[in-house]
Amino acid sequence: MKIGLISGEFPPMPGGVGHYSRILGERMQAQGHSVRVLSRSGSNCDELEITGVSGWGLKQVLKIKAWAEDHELDVINVQFQTAAYDMSPWIHFLPSLLDQPIVATFHDLRHPYLFPKAGRLRDWIVMHLAGSADGVIATNPEDEKKLARAPMRAIIPIGSNILCEAASAESTARWREELSLSDSTTLIGHFGFVQAIKGIDLLVEALAELRGNGHDVRLLFIGGGRNAVNADAGESYRESLEDRIREYGLGDVVRWTGFLPEAEVAACLQAVDIVTLPYLDGASYRRGSLMAAINYGCAIVTTQPRVEHESFIHGENIWLIDRGSATAISDAIIQLIQNPQTVNHLRDGARQLRLRFDWDVIARDTLAFFEEVLRTTGHRLAREDD
Repeated sequence: MKIGLISGEFPPMPGGVGHYSRILGERMQAQGHSVRVLSRSGSNCDELEITGVSGWGLKQVLKIKAWAEDHELDVINVQFQTAAYDMSPWIHFLPSLLDQPIVATFHDLRHPYLFPKAGRLRDWIVMHLAGSADGVIATNPEDEKKLARAPMRAIIPIGSNILCEAASAESTARWREELSLSDSTTLIGHFGFVQAIKGIDLLVEALAELRGNGHDVRLLFIGGGRNAVNADAGESYRESLEDRIREYGLGDVVRWTGFLPEAEVAACLQAVDIVTLPYLDGASYRRGSLMAAINYGCAIVTTQPRVEHESFIHGENIWLIDRGSATAISDAIIQLIQNPQTVNHLRDGARQLRLRFDWDVIARDTLAFFEEVLRTTGHRLAREDD
């Protein structure tokens, strides 16, 4: 197949959707298909041919049409995340403007800001893309339920954006030494961009509770502080978190690593005792930070999903707690501190679970869905008859 990938973000621009698009494109190409990418100017990848655009207005949509025709694409896969397209409405109308079959992969279904008092139009414009696309992919069960009216749909989860080999024992030990941890210290880790929806303020509050009750617990924030998409909101939230850390007197027991190379991220994830990801909207397949923690066999505390995720089994491969509660976080950490065998059991379970989110499997399932869409629409047959 000749496949076109359209993404509002792409490396070196930070962001989970961009990294997903790069890895997916590389893996599909490795499986024998031709993959071309269209994203923002400045995007690059040694393995993929990339066309850059300066924005997502009507003028750029016309460029997308020419790009698709020039490369004789069989199918176009739009990686949809509202904010990544600068809130432009035009991306939602691609299925009506292009001749090729469109498969839309929904990384989130949050509504775009269009103009004041847009109201129901915000619902309509997102669902217009879902309803007019030839096929839709949801990365998680909760979004798949919202897309139930789409005639052709599939759930295909994301994988970890951090792909390097597991860190050596020396690398993980070096991080614990650098943090001056004693044998009795429990190191909690959080990975990913700083956003209010991730419940990090509750994690800080839980740390204060644990320290106040005499537990020798520290917190390591792993990775960059903010995404390039919605950067201002992320920076404001980060500042409020730092204010709260100072108010609680936690400055000496909280560490921010800042952006790290992948190998160092892997080392940090494996150096912490418990990775804690208290998402306010619940654990989900769409969370790249959760996928990374699973990929490195971490003991993970996270919040109950809003809908059932059959792969997540409490006490076996993940520890699930109530959403929106600092006390639930601290209680879970105390339980695990007191039961180190459970921590090891969770690590073993996570290592088994990571096979469910292998990138080669994700690429294979995505390609199979593209083939199904092409057969159903008749485009593949028409091309072969020419």
